[in-house]
Amino acid sequence: MNEDYDISTDGRKKIENGEKFFSLGNVVWITNLDNPKRQEKIILYKEYNEIEFPKYDNYDGIEVSKVANIPFDFNGVMGVPITFLDKYNPDQFEIIGIDRPLLFELKGKSSRFYLNGKELYARIAIRNKQL
Repeated sequence: MNEDYDISTDGRKKIENGEKFFSLGNVVWITNLDNPKRQEKIILYKEYNEIEFPKYDNYDGIEVSKVANIPFDFNGVMGVPITFLDKYNPDQFEIIGIDRPLLFELKGKSSRFYLNGKELYARIAIRNKQL
């Protein structure tokens, strides 16, 4: 058995035949290969309103805090959590970019999305293709 490293989290380690294995937790394989999951549409039921979906301080787009809350009637750019990627249907949505430095251009410079002066967790910028 290799003793060169220690796995401190008991619930994530496994030893089989003297070999140590470590669970990585939530790991997702993202691909552009066609599969049935990519054809499933996200059911949209929320109606857009300015209170529930505020505009970003530094980008012309709105904040959607949960993928399940994507409004069905908003035509512009929306920032959604990165968990959107495992629900992404290319026939339903266009991915514009991501709000991390060097990956997305905001008002001429790299930045992250801000709301009421506070930096948000990573967001994927999307647009509904069906409007």
